[in-house]
Amino acid sequence: MAEFILYGTEGCHLCEEAEALLIAAELNFEIRDIMSSEQWQADYGLLIPVLWHSHSRSQLNWPFDGRQVQAFNAAINPKI
Repeated sequence: MAEFILYGTEGCHLCEEAEALLIAAELNFEIRDIMSSEQWQADYGLLIPVLWHSHSRSQLNWPFDGRQVQAFNAAINPKI
């Protein structure tokens, strides 16, 4: 299981931007399409893209940039 989950959906240009930021930050993440779950649609439908940390159950809502992704990761993993 990946440490981070990026919630988004197909064809979302903001989700594609978020994915590029996570790749650049070299985070271990997986992508989940909110359209595959009614619960995810209810939870994240108006917020996507959302970066979720599986262990701490913390999330970073859009808009975010590379610096914010790094700060979010550092806050969760302080030894980085």
